[in-house]
Formats: sequence, structure tokens, C-alpha cells
Amino acid sequence: MSGRALTVFAPDGIGEVRAGDDLSAVLAAALPDLADGDIVVVSSKVVSKAEGRVVPGTDRLAAIAAETVREVARRGNSVIAETRHGFVMAAAGVDASNVEQGSLVLLPLDSDASARRIRSGLRVQVGARTGVAQPRLGVVVTDTFGRPWRHGQTDQAVGAAGVTVLGSLAGSTDRYGNPLAVTAPALADELAAAADLVKTKLAGRPVAVIRGLPDLLTDEDGPGAAALVRLGPMDMFRLGNREAVAEAWQLAGGGCGSAPAEHAGGRPSGAAEPGGEDLPGIDLPLLADLLDATGLVESATVDPDGSAVLELRAEARELADLELGRALGRMAVLLAGHGFGLIGPPGQLRVSPLPG
Repeated sequence: MSGRALTVFAPDGIGEVRAGDDLSAVLAAALPDLADGDIVVVSSKVVSKAEGRVVPGTDRLAAIAAETVREVARRGNSVIAETRHGFVMAAAGVDASNVEQGSLVLLPLDSDASARRIRSGLRVQVGARTGVAQPRLGVVVTDTFGRPWRHGQTDQAVGAAGVTVLGSLAGSTDRYGNPLAVTAPALADELAAAADLVKTKLAGRPVAVIRGLPDLLTDEDGPGAAALVRLGPMDMFRLGNREAVAEAWQLAGGGCGSAPAEHAGGRPSGAAEPGGEDLPGIDLPLLADLLDATGLVESATVDPDGSAVLELRAEARELADLELGRALGRMAVLLAGHGFGLIGPPGQLRVSPLPG
């Protein structure tokens, strides 16, 4: 039978990894058949344990805050945050599972550097055992991520060395002759997900080997998982809805002075304009949730007078007049039921708190 095949396997438990352990030696002992051309995929949790990134305590929110460089979105105690690595993930990667009770595991400080160290150690050990002077090995360090607009979690690469992390099919054509302009497979993430099928979360198998993809290996360590991070001008979803509303409020001079999370479920106090007059209060988290629920609004900018200027999504603007009118009517009823009034034509929509 023609085609292509790969093998993915994970050894049973490697034992408890502790701070200071030589992780490459631990992995080499657990993988006695590791060979030239293999890709080793290892959970970031054991990397963190070996590197001493386990902290005592049960104050998870404080640990999350310490690991956060930018809060992207929050709903109650659920936080989506950007880490120092540039990853946007739940709880800034802080985890209380698969670790002794009363402890929290943090992501490695530099997971690409961790992957490079593991790869270097494994190459020495495999070379000594097999006689291959410079064995070609790849290492991918993984962690669990949720995905926007998708239920469930999957493993993704947070560190990599010796593997092609991002492919490029730009300039190619498919078998129908269609040109491919921007297709770029996230190869390291695909490797992470494949390995997770055999590692699983509860089986005590934090490492897996992928065999049969030697063409993904590179002679050098390479750029690592950092090459997969999309931030700055390329980030089309930099903030959650309520965080975007709060930022607009602050930029407009509203002076709210803090993220919506600090006012969750409550009404931010009115703040003074330079002229000294108080602005009417507006419940930013509630408004953001309502606008989310309508599915019609792309963004909201809060003016100094306390009203929010709405920009409709492109798909909403493309609706027929009657259909859009019905949708805006339902939106007005929803907002009114929570103390907000919707005014203006579709291109100039505003929301303001209803009087008393």
C-alpha cells in the first residue's frame, strides 16, 4: 500500500521529576530506542518541574497576575492573559493539576531555550549509544490551550528546537491549479496535538516520540515556537469585548482608571472631565456582554459624555434594510431591559444609560 505513515508512541511513567533533575538524561532513560530522525515531544509541566518553576501556595489569581504581561479578557475569575513569551492563554499558563496539592506550576521562563537544552543533551546521549556523530533529533515542548470559537483544549507548542515550526506553501498550487497565497501549516502545533493523543492528561506519560517525519528536522535549533506567536499589528483580537470598551473609555478621558475585571458585576463610578463635571455611570462589563450577545457589534467607543458609539460588524452592515431593522429592534429591546437606550441610524448608533 502506497502512502505515508508515522508512528507516535509514549512510554509509561518516567517517575516524578524534581527541581535540578537532568531532564535530558531522564528522557533518554525512558526512551532507550530513541533514534536518529525522531522528534521528542515533552509536556511543559515536567520541564517546569526540572527547572524549579513550581511555587508553593494556593493563591492562583496572585500567581496568574505575576505571570501576566497583558490581560486580554476576564469573566469573573477566568482570565485570558498574555505571558512574557507572547502566548495568549488561560490563566497565563498557571496550572494546579498534576502537581502536589498546595503547589502551582508556572510555564518555563524561556521554553525555546528549554527545548534547545533538552535537544542538546539527547543528541549527546543518542550519539553515544548509536555511534551516530550528530544525530538529527527534534524537540517540542507543549502546553494545553483553549481555542477561540472552539470548545475543548488541545496541546500546542510553547518551545521547539531542531524542527520546522511553521511551514510555507505560499507560491505553490493545489492539484486543481489554484494558487496558495498565505497557507502556512503550524507544524509544531500539529506535532504537539498528535503527541497528546498518546500522552493524554491523566496517564502519567509526559513525553512522546514521533517517528516518520525526518523532513521536518533541521540541523540548527531554529527560531523555536516564538515564530508561531502573532502579536502587535498582526493581532486582530488584541482585547476581549469588555476590555476594549474599558480601554476606549479611558482613552476618551472617562478616567475609569482600571480594567473592567475590577468592577465585575458593578458600575464604575463616574469620573470628572477636565472641566470638572461628573460623567454619568455606565456599567461597562454588562454593556460588553449585551453587545456580545447581539452578534451585531464589532466595537464600541465610549465618549466623554458617557454614551457608547457602536460600529456594526461587516456582516451586519450587509444585511437588507428590513432584516437589519429587525435585528436592531431586538437589540434595542435587549438593551432597554438592562437599562440602556439605543439611538441613531445604523451608521451612527449610540448607547446611553436610560434615565433613572
